[in-house]
Amino acid sequence: MKDNEKIVPLTMDHLDRYARIYAEAFSGEPWNDTWKVSDARIHVKELMESPQAYGLEYASDGKTAGFILGTSMLFHYGRTFEINDLAVDPVFQKRGIGSLLVEQCIEDLKKQGIVGLHLITAGEGILPAFYEKYGFKLEHEVILMGRELSK
Repeated sequence: MKDNEKIVPLTMDHLDRYARIYAEAFSGEPWNDTWKVSDARIHVKELMESPQAYGLEYASDGKTAGFILGTSMLFHYGRTFEINDLAVDPVFQKRGIGSLLVEQCIEDLKKQGIVGLHLITAGEGILPAFYEKYGFKLEHEVILMGRELSK
């Protein structure tokens, strides 16, 4: 990292920045979701308010360029962490910021005694290969199941 760049803990003071980054990042490739900044703000705020939340922001020249955020949960074999969100401002993408955030997060979680790390991502495209670089692999013991609820 350059002298004008740093990784610091998330702060509620930057919630509006995180919401904008989230909405813009997830509205683009590969997700193409239609996030409103107001909804992204609620999403990020709810995660940050969790007692088990942990997250980091990447700042460049004092401007938030991206963040990683997740929550931990205790299981019979130890505490695990789920990366809920990794978002980089589209203006700052393709500069290695996501990689730096993942690497720092993993290092910090190891120091905290976290025994496992999980995430949900797109099954196709560039994202599986991105996470495989950091030791993530397809889980075979569990599957993600879901259903829509009618209104």
